[in-house]
Amino acid sequence: MPTPTSTCRKIQWKGRAAYCLANDLIELTALTGGGSIAALRLLSRSSQPGENILWEAPWTTLDPDRYDERRHKKPYGPHFVGKFLAGFTGHALCLDCFGPPSDEEIRQGLCLHGEAGVSRWKTKATSVSSQQVSLKMSVKAPPSGLEFERQLALRKGEPVVYVNESVRNPSAADHYFHWTQHVTFGPPFLDPQHSTIALSAERGITWPLGYEGNSLLQNSREFRWPNAPAEGGGTADLSRPFAVAGKGFVAAVLTKTENAAAYLAVLNRKLGLVAGYCFRRERFPWIAVWEENCSRQGAPWNGKTQARGLEFGTTPMPLGKEASFRSGPLFDTPTYCRVPAKSKINAGYVAFLARVEQGWQEIRDVEIADQAIVIRGDAGRQVKVPAHKLKQAIV
Repeated sequence: MPTPTSTCRKIQWKGRAAYCLANDLIELTALTGGGSIAALRLLSRSSQPGENILWEAPWTTLDPDRYDERRHKKPYGPHFVGKFLAGFTGHALCLDCFGPPSDEEIRQGLCLHGEAGVSRWKTKATSVSSQQVSLKMSVKAPPSGLEFERQLALRKGEPVVYVNESVRNPSAADHYFHWTQHVTFGPPFLDPQHSTIALSAERGITWPLGYEGNSLLQNSREFRWPNAPAEGGGTADLSRPFAVAGKGFVAAVLTKTENAAAYLAVLNRKLGLVAGYCFRRERFPWIAVWEENCSRQGAPWNGKTQARGLEFGTTPMPLGKEASFRSGPLFDTPTYCRVPAKSKINAGYVAFLARVEQGWQEIRDVEIADQAIVIRGDAGRQVKVPAHKLKQAIV
């Protein structure tokens, strides 16, 4: 049997420049065009990667800085949405804005979810040792002027991705902005028959703007996770993915206030896998829950896309900056964050992957211990994911 080794190497992922990081247990792919984490896989005992647990766009993607409206409007949409959708896959970053730009910003060439996620990222450092492999990348986000940096690290013997991010404001004025991790899951890992979703959340509210005539949920209704008021009456269990074909929705949930750390997790019973993220709720108090289930007929969705976003961040819904600034706090919780003048703020979080035994039906809780992520299921089942100095990593 070959001996697994840690690696950090340049690759091509579906024709796009990327880095592949791997330790003895997991493999991660990070794109340089837009900075998305495109793939996260658990390695088999023969060191072969398994299924990507993150959503892969069913259309052919391209690095978003290559988007040209004259050539790409038809396959991806007009500039203010098409530039983002052209490169959208997996775990994307929404920085400075979560949602659409204003009409005036559109006329200046800005696009959906801010400029950091559609810009070319620079490689600052790579490191490979017997115990850890890491990649550090950065991007400037015009016109806000924010400077963003992300380090990804994998440690030997741990099926965990350690992520450390910073946002620096070089301006002499404070800056108010959105900072959201647009984590998206999809088939085959997310499956209506075999998957369930767990969030450390209770209180939620549905999207106010419908879903292009095909909303699964009623507008602007408060609810308790996971049961949201369904269009036409009754409730929809949002822990079940892709329950109604031809429908979509957006909702927001506030993470539980009694816990310092929050989580999102997905279980696939058939594959015997659980995956998720743990993060500090003080930095990222919100999770936007979005589902597209073969509803949108226009490009690039084309009526055949299944995706579930579990998007944790500073902002409850992708309504844009003006809407969040106008509305103020929701459930007594801020809907944006601040980086002071000539200052930097940080966030640390982790992604995890683990195998579970047959018989698991749901995830009851995810606990952060100092040396492990403890995932508890039904019937007293639990699995411990080894993670070194985890409490210090989630900041």
